Amino acid sequence: MNIIKKYPVNSLGYNFVDEKYLPKGKDEYHLRNLHNKNSVDYRKLTAQDIETLIRNRNTSDDWNKIFVAKQFNPELVRNCKFYGLIRIGKLESFYLEFHNLRMSVGIYNSTIISSDIGNNVCIDHVNYLSHYIIGNEVMIANVNELTTTDYAKFGNGIIKKGEEEATRVWMELGNESGGRNVIPFNGMLTGDAWLWSKYREDDALLNKFKEFTEKCFDNQRGYYGKIGDRTVIKNCKIIKDVLVGTDAYFKGANKLKNITVNSDENRTTQIGEGCELVNGIVGFGCRIFYGVKAVRFVMSSHSQLKYGARLINSFLGNNSTISCCEVLNSLIFPAHEQHHNNSFLCAAVLMGQSNIAAGTTIGSNHNSRSADGEIIASRGFWPGLCVSLKHNSKFASFTIIAKGDFPAELNIPIPFCLISNDVAHDKLVAVPGYWFMYNMYAIARNEWKYIARDRRTEKIQFIEYNFLAPDTINELFDSVKLLEKLKPDNLGTAEIKGWENTNRKTVLHKVPNAILIFKELIQYYGTMELFKHMLHNKFTNFNEFKKSLSAKLQRSKWLNIGGQLIQKSEIETIKRNIKSGKVKSWVELHDFYKKQGGAYNVDRLNHGYTALLEILNITTKQFTPILFIQLLQQALRTKQWMYKSIFDSRAKDYSNPFRKMVYDNNEEMNKVLGRLEDNSFIQHQLADLELMKKQVKLIIKKIK
Repeated sequence: MNIIKKYPVNSLGYNFVDEKYLPKGKDEYHLRNLHNKNSVDYRKLTAQDIETLIRNRNTSDDWNKIFVAKQFNPELVRNCKFYGLIRIGKLESFYLEFHNLRMSVGIYNSTIISSDIGNNVCIDHVNYLSHYIIGNEVMIANVNELTTTDYAKFGNGIIKKGEEEATRVWMELGNESGGRNVIPFNGMLTGDAWLWSKYREDDALLNKFKEFTEKCFDNQRGYYGKIGDRTVIKNCKIIKDVLVGTDAYFKGANKLKNITVNSDENRTTQIGEGCELVNGIVGFGCRIFYGVKAVRFVMSSHSQLKYGARLINSFLGNNSTISCCEVLNSLIFPAHEQHHNNSFLCAAVLMGQSNIAAGTTIGSNHNSRSADGEIIASRGFWPGLCVSLKHNSKFASFTIIAKGDFPAELNIPIPFCLISNDVAHDKLVAVPGYWFMYNMYAIARNEWKYIARDRRTEKIQFIEYNFLAPDTINELFDSVKLLEKLKPDNLGTAEIKGWENTNRKTVLHKVPNAILIFKELIQYYGTMELFKHMLHNKFTNFNEFKKSLSAKLQRSKWLNIGGQLIQKSEIETIKRNIKSGKVKSWVELHDFYKKQGGAYNVDRLNHGYTALLEILNITTKQFTPILFIQLLQQALRTKQWMYKSIFDSRAKDYSNPFRKMVYDNNEEMNKVLGRLEDNSFIQHQLADLELMKKQVKLIIKKIK
């Protein structure tokens, strides 16, 4: 039985907040008055205003409760019902236009309850508009319901006065059982979500994160929804408890409930047809279109959901795109791509620069007694077409997985591997260093692509996109040690244990080649860090240059904190500072991210130097001008090898007969694909190589 309550009609629009929840000496409008900052000097309606409004078929429970700006034109309000305290800005005889939507300024055919309306707005056929603060030059047309409740939280995982803890909204990241749940909040960064979901054994730390969140928001009831200046909303059904920034654009959304939509004049957010978003945060500059469903979620700035995508109990990092897919219980770092249908991502932590192919099934609980499995993939994770993976699995950086149904859990500790399931011979096959042997173009281009696509204007976290960085270099060191213990046959093939939860063989191919490549890359990385340091500082001689380098001899450990690489020692320090009270808020933790980002180049230089000394097995005393010259010359040769590999790997697409067979001639192919010689990325790499040649010559002259 539906319980329908009856109240006097003259109480409609009043008593928004129960008296028991009002602070002493405050009325139900105190928060509304605090947050309406349009600086309009309101006046009461004149008798002539009221006469005009009545003639235009408007009604009000109390005309004395309607206040207007000096330049209010009552002729521009028609066929409306007003209840409660209403404040309206100036209305002038203009029409506003946005994307071919043209609306005359004014309020028409709508029911308005206890709301503030800015200057020169266009509101038409809003069936139920209640408890909103609407900015200037806002356009709203054909909306069924636009309302705010007295307990509105706008997507933040907080509870209001009188509510039970059970009503709090959590996001269950990385594990379907809820064992890594976090509280969503406006302004949450990927690093925040990772730290909160990772260190579950540290109750003191988790409690501090909860305190940080609760301090960000007021538990008072009675906050009004807000729609910022120049926002356009048309043909939407239900918008409830939604906070909207400026310059947003909603068209045809089915349901938006309990969310914050960040948007401003430089980072506009759009939500399109058929979308349903509940209990979440939408970042600046996001795009959400065509039947998207999102529940208990955070979308970071400049991310996209499209074409029926579903994002549930998940965090999506900056500059990421998910189309046609289902994503559940996942924590996704920045620069994630997932474009194809039938993809399914469940209970996973993907640490950035990932690309999920069509038909991929990441996460299956069929090998567990409950839904508590996890998959963790370091950055650069690329599962191929129709890959099926099992919980629990873990992958080193830049793992690429060939098409196949992998029957058991995987633990891949070596980065830059190609992993495949050899069904015919019943074995797991890995090719360490695959990218550098066969597809240098793809891995190098991705770094370039992600940098170009990073549209953040507020870069609180410095995101590392280089495939050679402290995290991957440390993995390469561990890999060299592991590979050197193996005894490959004459073909460079060796067997290894512990990579798959089965009794069958795991076979590694090209082991000697991988060792040589990994060592060369480590040396190249260290040399390039010194090379950049030399270029960016005006050292007059080698001794001055060497004195500027750190005396530390131990290579530091690093963690990927939401796409930002930070030394493990710094993370341990910040955790202690949070628990001790030295760091008191999310803002202060974000300041820590900024500080670490500012120090990153120096920290990376120190890491590169210690990595170079370690791979060469020398001391700082043995780092001489002659050796540095030799290292620069070798780095140049490595750069030339990289450029040639980039060119050759792309050239295969122009010489492969099975790719060429769809074209009648080379001219047709070049028109469709573009000429290989004109490839902008290859041209960019060639220019880098030529510049490096010149710079190395200048440095060698200076050193000599």
